Amino acid sequence: MPHRLPVRVAGALLAGLMTSSAMAQQAADAVSPESASTVPAAFENLSPEATAALAAKSAGEPVKAKDWMIAAANPLAVEAGAKILKAGGSAADAMVAVQAVLGLVEPQSSGLGGGAFLVWYDAQTGELTTLDGRETAPQEADPTYFQDAAGEPLKFWDAVVGGRSVGTPGTPKLMEAAHQRWGKLEWAPLFKDAIALADGGFTVSPRLASLVAGDAERLGRFDATKAYFLPGGEPIKAGDTLRNQDYAATLNSLADNGTKDFYEGLIATDIVDTVRGAPGNPGLLSTTDLKIYDVKERKAVCADYRDRKVCGMGPPSSGALTVGQILGTLDGYDLAKLGPKSADAWRLIGDASRLAFADRGRYMADSDFVPMPTKGLVDPAYLKTRSDLLKGDDALPEVAPGTPPWDHALLMADDESIELPSTSHISIVDADGNALSMTTTIENGFGSRLFVRG
Repeated sequence: MPHRLPVRVAGALLAGLMTSSAMAQQAADAVSPESASTVPAAFENLSPEATAALAAKSAGEPVKAKDWMIAAANPLAVEAGAKILKAGGSAADAMVAVQAVLGLVEPQSSGLGGGAFLVWYDAQTGELTTLDGRETAPQEADPTYFQDAAGEPLKFWDAVVGGRSVGTPGTPKLMEAAHQRWGKLEWAPLFKDAIALADGGFTVSPRLASLVAGDAERLGRFDATKAYFLPGGEPIKAGDTLRNQDYAATLNSLADNGTKDFYEGLIATDIVDTVRGAPGNPGLLSTTDLKIYDVKERKAVCADYRDRKVCGMGPPSSGALTVGQILGTLDGYDLAKLGPKSADAWRLIGDASRLAFADRGRYMADSDFVPMPTKGLVDPAYLKTRSDLLKGDDALPEVAPGTPPWDHALLMADDESIELPSTSHISIVDADGNALSMTTTIENGFGSRLFVRG
């Protein structure tokens, strides 16, 4: 059956060079234009990132920009990226600045210890490039890695908290790869804002404070993590000024030397020592895992929807395939005529999503290790058969995976992994019209809860 662990992506990530999950409390404020005119109850205690209050959305007109636009989950990160774009930087340049700040101010959601998928649209050539910077499992991991001595699966938190869940971080290499391909400005200055905030301190947001308080027991299991998030034994509070000079030093190393020290130097050694020495739950990450890590260019997945072609990240991401299936299944229905308040429109969208997720659970995996019917899943003829299932007057009583066309034969079982929302997202369009979309994560709120080098 399709499995993520320990095939390619290893569960939660380093919390120290840390962060995962997108729903920023100040989302309405985290957009900077230039020249602008639910989790099932049974899994609630397993949520990768606890929920926090959401700011009410403005009912006004959509924000428009003349030259460029950037959106991310924290205003401080957006401001850092906006400065880069205003200085003539590319969307790739701005992403580096944004991610560096997010790793400081949103440490529950994404960071240098995590991984990311990046989609790049080149305005001049019209080409679409996708980069896979997700984490990889340690080479020493085997099929029993997440089992106990009796061969039974570990309980969720027993697997997550500590070194066992840590995969090889991919985000720093992805930042560097994107800059090398599409950057316009020098590398080192892109970290200026993040370094200044880490050295001088930033104001703890209500969201971060509430998440730390809600995860205090797990954050308190490791000395370095406890000292940072629970100084004096008490969780940091909204309005506190939080400094992270170790993180500033790590960013200075990245700015001065690129990712070499992170993947082959003293930073790499400290990461491995922390993971392998995690009290009670050591992991298997090695210096070799870090040294051989590389970003992979993947083929984008595209699906036709009426007069549009909708493209995104392909496997091992399931996003573009799932969206493509939903849109393809709905292609023959006039949703605009039904209107946004139509119960039938929402029934169609809901059932199309259910059908897509049934296929997702059966067929979508890491194509480096598991054969996939990628083309077949978005084949128009196949999606027509799925669309025909929606023709009734009521919601489908049950859904099941379909039988998309294959390049070869393979029997598969349904995925049994828990799928819950997490991660952060960055969207940027620069003055040249290039567009960057990046999903960045540490898999679980505060990742493995391990903290190293800030």
